[in-house]
Amino acid sequence: MRFAIFYEHQLPRPWDDGAEQRLYQDALEQVEIADRAGFDYVWEVEHHFLEEYSHSSAPEVFLAAASQRTKRIRLGHGIVQVPPPVNHPARVAERIAALDLVSGGRVDLGTGEASSMAELGGFGVPRGRKRAMWQDAMDALTRMFVEEPFAGWDSEYLRMPPRNVIPKTVQKPHPPLWVACSRRETIHFAARNGIGALSFSFTEPEDAGVWVDEYYRLLASEECVPAGFAVNPNVAVVLPMMCHEDEATAIERGIDGAHFFGFALAHYYGTSPHEPGRTDVWADFVRRREENGFSREIVSADDAPLGVRIMQRGLGSLRGAIGTPDQVAELVRRYEAAGVDQVIFVMQAGPNLHEHICESLELVGEQVIPRFAEGREEREKAKAERLAPAVEAALARRSPARPPVPYLIDETAELARAGRRSTGVRALGRRTFARLVAGRGDAELERRFGPAAQRVFFTAMARAFDAEAAMGFEGEIEIRLRRVSEETAWTFRIEAKKARVRAGAAGDPVVSVRTGAADFLRLVAGEAQPPALALDGRLDVAGDLAMAPRIGEMFGGPSPY
Repeated sequence: MRFAIFYEHQLPRPWDDGAEQRLYQDALEQVEIADRAGFDYVWEVEHHFLEEYSHSSAPEVFLAAASQRTKRIRLGHGIVQVPPPVNHPARVAERIAALDLVSGGRVDLGTGEASSMAELGGFGVPRGRKRAMWQDAMDALTRMFVEEPFAGWDSEYLRMPPRNVIPKTVQKPHPPLWVACSRRETIHFAARNGIGALSFSFTEPEDAGVWVDEYYRLLASEECVPAGFAVNPNVAVVLPMMCHEDEATAIERGIDGAHFFGFALAHYYGTSPHEPGRTDVWADFVRRREENGFSREIVSADDAPLGVRIMQRGLGSLRGAIGTPDQVAELVRRYEAAGVDQVIFVMQAGPNLHEHICESLELVGEQVIPRFAEGREEREKAKAERLAPAVEAALARRSPARPPVPYLIDETAELARAGRRSTGVRALGRRTFARLVAGRGDAELERRFGPAAQRVFFTAMARAFDAEAAMGFEGEIEIRLRRVSEETAWTFRIEAKKARVRAGAAGDPVVSVRTGAADFLRLVAGEAQPPALALDGRLDVAGDLAMAPRIGEMFGGPSPY
């Protein structure tokens, strides 16, 4: 088991002068302590425009500063956004290589596509094409690490003539590769690409064990074709954490930060409206935490084994690794038994205090990490030997680096070629119902959203179906809408990468969603949240509960990481 810390650089409102500077300086001091305490990794995210949730838009700068204040801890980009409208692959390759040089070869490269509306729309990345952009950019990026010179690129998303991309990394052929994962399907995606899985789904150890088994089964299968020129077989899980000898103190110090982390994540990756520079996410959290599944009162000190998520009295809440050293160690031991390779702790979250984070890091370094040190090197060596044949076979399926080709730089010709062809990347708009819903009562909304309007709406949904986001799903999805005098049913049939909709109930739906017509519109507009409606008995989901959160993404809506 390896131990890591993770930074979003969260900064809840209200802000005062110097708050961001203190945030960064405190984080650098925390990384120094983590390095001395025996933590193996620090992960720093790249996000843009996500006020309060993440003020970390230039992770390479922070990690470079951390590299000069530490000696052994590995520096993880967790993650770099690689779609070319956000980061040109050549600039990513250059920055990673420079960081690898100044850190003495301590870089891990986590990558991702982004998924929040703020980022995708801000950079003009079409949601339906971001996965294809990731795959294309990763192929080009990893070739830039190993080809001398890089033989050039000509795709739908990137056009670049041959150039020698320098400097080159200390680690050969390149630093270990990872990808951000939030669902079971993206864990599979990581395995098929031969890269580490950074899981951000707050998964219980026993559930994580199923994901780990599937990850290593796929990685060892013929489906694995590495995205890079080396395979990084690792699964990591992210958990909120605060540690203290007294459990009640740990909870008091860490639970609000953990809950704000989850709430703000849902805010930016769900359908909540956001006005840049005006929306107060922290104030919204304080008002609405319980109805969104972050009840504070049910998180109590009882000296019991930790549950990442807990349910009591019909309310849900997030706990994570917030507790005593013994409780944290026992939870980590369960992840280790499930086959997880690394636990990544989130402590810098919400209003959590710098001094409490520092104390927690030192306590974990003294009382938790040493319990997992004995035999670790031998276990990792045995794992590498066990996977070696599968890794060798996977790399044989990857197309090799291209040999150098004679090429003279010709600025005029290169600019002329670039001008004749555009990637044509445009941001995809998405229909909003704010004006239709805001301030209107149930009766008015139901009158506006009768069967005829429902037909138009659901037909548009079917046309907007994104087969890539469905990730191979086939079957029926049923939506039942209640009005005062009737209930109407609509069935989406998904097969052969297409969606069709018809009026009427499904024969055998994979998932069935039942709610009021007015509440349905409020869900679409972001004025209502599923947990709150479910707790009030106004939303019922039957069948495969894991499918329900994906419906929006499959039909053109947002979803987390």
